[in-house]
Amino acid sequence: MNTRNLNRNAKVVLVLQGGGALGAYHIGAYQALDEAGHRPDWVSGISIGAINSAILVGNEPAKRLERLEEFWWTISRFDSWSFILGEGWQNVWRPLDRLANMYSFAGALMFGQPNFFRPNFPNPYFASPGTPAATAFYDTSPLQATLQRLASFDLINERKTRLSLGATSVTTGHMVFFDNTRQTIGPEHVMASGSLPPGFPAVAIEGDLYWDGGCISNTPLEAVLADMPNEDTIVFMIDLWSASGKPPQTLDDVLWRQKQIQYASRTSHHIDAVATKLNLRRAQELLEAEASAPSGHAAAAKPINDAKFDIVHIVYHPEADQIPQSDAEFSRISIVERREAGYRDMKQALEKIPWFEAAQPAQCCAVHKVEQGAVTVQSAGSSLQATGEVTSRFAAE
Repeated sequence: MNTRNLNRNAKVVLVLQGGGALGAYHIGAYQALDEAGHRPDWVSGISIGAINSAILVGNEPAKRLERLEEFWWTISRFDSWSFILGEGWQNVWRPLDRLANMYSFAGALMFGQPNFFRPNFPNPYFASPGTPAATAFYDTSPLQATLQRLASFDLINERKTRLSLGATSVTTGHMVFFDNTRQTIGPEHVMASGSLPPGFPAVAIEGDLYWDGGCISNTPLEAVLADMPNEDTIVFMIDLWSASGKPPQTLDDVLWRQKQIQYASRTSHHIDAVATKLNLRRAQELLEAEASAPSGHAAAAKPINDAKFDIVHIVYHPEADQIPQSDAEFSRISIVERREAGYRDMKQALEKIPWFEAAQPAQCCAVHKVEQGAVTVQSAGSSLQATGEVTSRFAAE
């Protein structure tokens, strides 16, 4: 692993987006991050990202990866397709992969997933109004026992690592972030963040009902932006849905793109807006510092806070064998495939580490997008022009 110029003093924030079974991608991404020595100081998640986040924060660093692996193994089930396709026969049986994945999805639809969720009986359309079974197709009580076994909520509430979980208030329609620096976190907060209707029921917490944060926004970055650290920070944002994609050629392609666009939740727009805001604020600080500096010393003027904020945006792109319903397809062979993709993509980002390159004085925030093997620095919208003008002025002086 290339660790040149590795800034060990920077605060590390891990942001995990929702996406159901696609969340196995987070396992590999975290593994590569941990191997590079980047243990997060703050983890923020929504939906499956909230579940993975709670397991990470709810374990000591040496046990985190092991517990995350155990969670994904315990919520999947052995099936003959995974056994056959996973025993070195991938090239021979590759055309059957999609069929195997459809079979796995059908199993989840009919029977649920072990230690995660199970079908409600009777079906909600036949249940009495007001009963738990009347508002969702599945019962998520098995998940509560799984969380209590695999994550220590006492450790979470010791606040050694900050944890933020995004959920939607059913009654107000507002996004809420549960945070262990502001409240005591329990399994119910994690389950609320992952209760996507109408599949899963709302979770009651302190007199209100909560659904999956993805009902409003699938971007747990918002929790970090609301309380920005005043120090050098690297945010590793792991997205499971790509906002960009090729024009669909088949109905399956259409269904994939529809989900990607819906659950990407304008992530790129949010990131761009944040980078623009931060860089404009830095430009304003520089101008104010210039105005207050002694005559002839404008070039030495510095903003009050010169912390650097880097967002490393890593985006999952599914393999050709994945089906449009892959967010509810938990076959073990798919879990392994997604995990490997997350590991590969995070390693590529860490090997190039572009976020440690020198920044222009007026730019405190940079966005580095990692997608399909390429690492690119994203523009920060209108702020680049504004901050560029300020930088040019200082350089001229």
